[in-house]
Amino acid sequence: MNHGIEIFRRFMAGVVLLLLFIGGCAVGPDYIKPTVTEPKQWIEEDPKIKSETADISQWWKVFNDPVLDELIDMAYKQNLPLRITGIRVLEARAQLGIAVGNLYPQQQSGRGGLTYTSLSENTANTTPTADFGYSQLDLGFDATWELDFWGKFRRAVQSGLASLDVSIANYDGVLVTLTAEVARVYVLIRTIEERLVIARNNVKIQERSLRIATARFKGGDVTELDVAQARSLLADTRATIPGLEAQLRQAKNSLAILLGTLPGQLAHMLREPKPIPRIPLEVAVGIPAEQLRRRPDIRLAERQMAAQSAIIGVAKADLYPHFTLFGSIGLRSSDAALTAFGFPGGSSLGDLWDSDSIEFFGGPGFSWNILNYGRIRNRVRVQDARFQQLVVNYQNAVLGAAQEVEDAMVAFLRSQEQVGFLSESVDAATRSVQLSTIQYREGMVDFQRVLDTQRFQTQEQDLHTATRGSVALNLIAIYKALGGGWQIREGKDFVPEETKEEMRQRTNWGDLLSPEKLKTGPAEQAGGSWQSPDW
Repeated sequence: MNHGIEIFRRFMAGVVLLLLFIGGCAVGPDYIKPTVTEPKQWIEEDPKIKSETADISQWWKVFNDPVLDELIDMAYKQNLPLRITGIRVLEARAQLGIAVGNLYPQQQSGRGGLTYTSLSENTANTTPTADFGYSQLDLGFDATWELDFWGKFRRAVQSGLASLDVSIANYDGVLVTLTAEVARVYVLIRTIEERLVIARNNVKIQERSLRIATARFKGGDVTELDVAQARSLLADTRATIPGLEAQLRQAKNSLAILLGTLPGQLAHMLREPKPIPRIPLEVAVGIPAEQLRRRPDIRLAERQMAAQSAIIGVAKADLYPHFTLFGSIGLRSSDAALTAFGFPGGSSLGDLWDSDSIEFFGGPGFSWNILNYGRIRNRVRVQDARFQQLVVNYQNAVLGAAQEVEDAMVAFLRSQEQVGFLSESVDAATRSVQLSTIQYREGMVDFQRVLDTQRFQTQEQDLHTATRGSVALNLIAIYKALGGGWQIREGKDFVPEETKEEMRQRTNWGDLLSPEKLKTGPAEQAGGSWQSPDW
């Protein structure tokens, strides 16, 4: 028995040496990041746009608005869709653990059982002295290990690492969108508040005009037509207020949901109307190539390629033989009265732990799908085609990112020009209302002139305010297109502690929920901590 165990040990030592010898072999392509055409400089050249190194990790600080800062911080901590994407990072980490586990014996199981056997006394080849009823007790351990001869499982680990990076990039993308959306809705709220102020001020102006028209009508200076026209314009202006109030309430409700709270729970923060956030005189947007590479969606597209490239190797490994080690070792004893040759037996169930009760077997094996090459090769081609699709998708993502930045820049600059012209228009319209009102009171012009100037003033003031809001919205769009905002999660967990505690209560997560296991990526640079097996 000892001699057999020694042979088994030498056999396993040879297997270890074989694994060390083949450790560097892996079929399939090694991933190389494809080169893409990137913009060298921005199309828009304007003193307001600075193409220099810029920190856009907290770009909303340029508005110098403490309320906005607090809202974005709350959204980062409480937004529910962001929390879902954070949990998906944990899911990807667990999926990586499955891939890493396949590097080790894939099937490992302990077994045991107590069996009672009762044999027929009327069967052939039995003797009167045979024991027709006996018990048997056995304990053992079985294992099967498909050797990673062609790198199939190592490629799967590479794909798992890249997929983990994909989940992190997706989290960052959601965070970029979230910060931009909170800022956008906040600017919209402030814009609507200013539009409401303008509408109510114009109502007051038009109420005064109605009183003037009514007084002149009673004095017999004008007909009732002036009064009716004044009332019509006043009612039309008043009608805009309920619509704006509804938009304001809806925007506040939308902001509350972004912050993971019920509508109405932000009333204390938005109780007092405030002006539209001011934009800085100059905006630093950075160097095109550097900024675009930081965009989460571009990182996501690139990591998807890396994950799929490794899958090609996984599929290609099926073209070759699969080598397997298998074995079983255990203890078995029986209380049968006779041995197989009819001599009195000396064993009992209590002899299970004796050295003579040890039994084992093991050895190498292989399998080769030699008649399935057509299907296997086409599976490899399928994976390669999917990889090429992702290459084109990556190229398109870079182009789309450049377009988004350029579109936001031109909208930002041109909307500022619009604000300048509309400011002149509003000033002129305000002066026209003042003059026409004085002249009407003195009987120098008819009321139609007053109506026209007031209607135009209301229109231009509202348009001017909305365009000022658009300038801020376009600046937000620039920072979103540059991929700013995700950096605020660096060095922090992807999920809050209360969520992790809920998960711990249900499931043993080991140390996967600890901060050091959730450090920011990319996972490919995280070293062995990402690839260690979770025993």
